[in-house]
Amino acid sequence: MTVFAAGCFNRIHQAHVRMLQTARALGDELVVVVSNDAHNKKPNAVPAATRVRWMKELDLADRIVVGHPDSFAGSLREVKPDILVLGYDQRLPDAETEKAVRELGIELVVLPWFPGNQETCALH
Repeated sequence: MTVFAAGCFNRIHQAHVRMLQTARALGDELVVVVSNDAHNKKPNAVPAATRVRWMKELDLADRIVVGHPDSFAGSLREVKPDILVLGYDQRLPDAETEKAVRELGIELVVLPWFPGNQETCALH
């Protein structure tokens, strides 16, 4: 089973690591999708290439990709996961994504809040 987890990951902290470890345990393959630079509008935005490198250094995912440039649903349609994992504070972004989840038969799993140090991991 393929598990899909996504986020900006502009600063990766221990709660992210715990969330990704939990997501990894739900299937055989974990695909982490980092937000496309065009969609990463946060003030502390870090280029996608850097965020992909950080994810690779963590060695938590089987595959790390940059999100589809047009939509979250586009990333889901490309990866075709069995499970979509959302963090406690994430929601499906739009009706197109909700439709893709239904059409592809993706199981939606919302993980709980993971306590932990919110300071950036040492790899930054």
